[in-house]
Amino acid sequence: MKNNRFTNYILLTFLLVFINTHSQTFTDSNLPIVIISTDINPATSLPYEIVDDPDVFGTMKIIKHPDGSRNYLTDQNTAAFLNYNGRLAIQIRGSSSQDLPKKGYKVTTLLADNVTNNNVALLGMPAENDWVLNGLAFDPSLIRDYLAYNLSRQMGNYAPRTQYCEVLINGEYMGLYLLQEKIKADSNRVNVLKIATTDISGDNLTGGYITKADKTTGGDPVAWTTTAYNGQDVNYIHDLPKPEVVTSEQDTYIHSQFTNLQTAVTANNSTFLNGYPTRIDIPSFVDFMISNDFAANADGYQFSTYFHKDRKGKLRAGPIWDFNLTWGNDLFEYGFDRSKYNTWQFLNGDNEGSKFWRDLYNNAIFKCYLSKRFNQLTQAGQPLNTAVLNTFIDNTITLINEAMVRENEKWNTIPNNPMEIANLKTFIVNRTTWMTNNLGEFASCSNVAVPPLVITKINYNPSTSVSFPLSNDQEFIEIQNTGTTLVTLSGIYFSELGTSYQFPYNATISGNSSLYLASNETVFQSKYGFAPFGQFTRNLSNKSQKIVLADAFGNIIDSVEYFDTSPWPTAADGGGSYLQLTNTSLDNNLGTSWVASTASLSVSNFDLDSVITLYPNPTNLSLTVKSQFNIDKIEIYDVLGKFVKSIQVNANEIQTDVSNFSMGMYFMKIYTQYGTKTQKWFKN
Repeated sequence: MKNNRFTNYILLTFLLVFINTHSQTFTDSNLPIVIISTDINPATSLPYEIVDDPDVFGTMKIIKHPDGSRNYLTDQNTAAFLNYNGRLAIQIRGSSSQDLPKKGYKVTTLLADNVTNNNVALLGMPAENDWVLNGLAFDPSLIRDYLAYNLSRQMGNYAPRTQYCEVLINGEYMGLYLLQEKIKADSNRVNVLKIATTDISGDNLTGGYITKADKTTGGDPVAWTTTAYNGQDVNYIHDLPKPEVVTSEQDTYIHSQFTNLQTAVTANNSTFLNGYPTRIDIPSFVDFMISNDFAANADGYQFSTYFHKDRKGKLRAGPIWDFNLTWGNDLFEYGFDRSKYNTWQFLNGDNEGSKFWRDLYNNAIFKCYLSKRFNQLTQAGQPLNTAVLNTFIDNTITLINEAMVRENEKWNTIPNNPMEIANLKTFIVNRTTWMTNNLGEFASCSNVAVPPLVITKINYNPSTSVSFPLSNDQEFIEIQNTGTTLVTLSGIYFSELGTSYQFPYNATISGNSSLYLASNETVFQSKYGFAPFGQFTRNLSNKSQKIVLADAFGNIIDSVEYFDTSPWPTAADGGGSYLQLTNTSLDNNLGTSWVASTASLSVSNFDLDSVITLYPNPTNLSLTVKSQFNIDKIEIYDVLGKFVKSIQVNANEIQTDVSNFSMGMYFMKIYTQYGTKTQKWFKN
């Protein structure tokens, strides 16, 4: 009896593929075809119904001809044409979209045990196990999410990768979908460390995090709430770590990052001591605002608004998510009409989000960079240029044109697609003009001078030995000041995710000198005989990584993307050498500009200004002195030269309490084996 039931189910599935409720035939597509079959429920002898929760198990096949030719349902048993053929867990996803007959789905690819995640590269996207089948809810154009995510990636940000496909579930044709990546921590998605429940203090507590302002319909508890300028509550929810495992220390820490940002922008504080440039990665906030406001996202800033923060890194905005109510589209059937071309979404009286969005816009420096970036992105050949967008839109419609017909036959949700696309294009023209006029000038930040700092050495895959058995602990980066004058390093940081470091306030490097940043300060000093300037967080990739040195506002000072393949010197890939730039006048993004070197490291042509740092300055609590060489002693004198305090050190770094000092100027005399340095500092 059981075998007969299974045979009847297979026959029913086959028939439904060809005759669905609208008597439409589906046999082949220019798009990939996703076939999902849930397991049989023994109680009913029918496939399990997919619900909002819990997951339902089943199988999934993705038909995709590798050569890009047409895909046929009859290919589903041909291994060469199957991009995926395995187990999955699936459930309905979404909030208001669950009201619709066509559902969206969350998909997890699994191994045969139905427990172990199966990391696979679906349709050319990097291998992972968490995916979304986006049902394109409430969007008669069928392209808004696809357009927004692609534009964000073209702007240089991570946004979910997407592939159009046609979907069948338990034999029923379900229409056109976007298979897309779920937002999560991953080196190919949101490239932050996954914080563990044991990471509750020190540097480990600082990351990584993914946090979102969003609706609470998913069932996750609200971590904290802020109030928008219009009085609405903005609910923040933990995504990494998950709400069910977040510790009180982690909750307090990441909440404080948002509180510190709000404090800084409320005070209009743009300093490099404790202003918003030291708190946030400005380029990510600028691009996030441009993405949301250029699209006039009705949900922007209030819902589906993600943030992330890597260990020891700055708070960043993004990735963008859920852009169906954009470019003039809204939940019209619910009585909403909020996506307008002639207003800012962060001060439109509706979903404005937290106050810091408006406060950032009202900060003259931030607004200058916002205007500058938008101007850049709308130039000829750039992602937000009208001609470029029109071409992208037209190509997308050509791609999905035939599937769109079947989608409308199934769901009758595309009343007039040509008119919808024409209206979208008109909206983009009007929006571009309005934003350009209202963002204003950007002359004051258009030609910012950056210091002459060059990345000159990279040790990304050191060889191991008995004395130094861990490769990762021996990594280092050298930065050289190719100018002749001292450079203040306040606010300068690595702006590309993967490696985190921000120079201390008032740190300096002298002209014609260099400094080292290491992955492990202790190991570096033991191996080379002197201390590095600082320690970066996370390790360099053994394959390829982009290292970007930027000032506090994100202006690029230097950028290098190295590779472990020719023409880059391959001897630096675990062979005992490191990468060395042969001449600072060369383009250091070219592999031919580098050699593999085994020369001993030294701090050459240095003076004490380049190897000793005193911060923060001014200060009101404590003062840190850090040196690349051993500090023997420090002495403190007041402004009249009167001796105040002396400390024997015998270390590379010391922090001294100055909270009981009177306000004013002081001098610190720092003794090393290479001489003495005197530096003034201020108690406030």
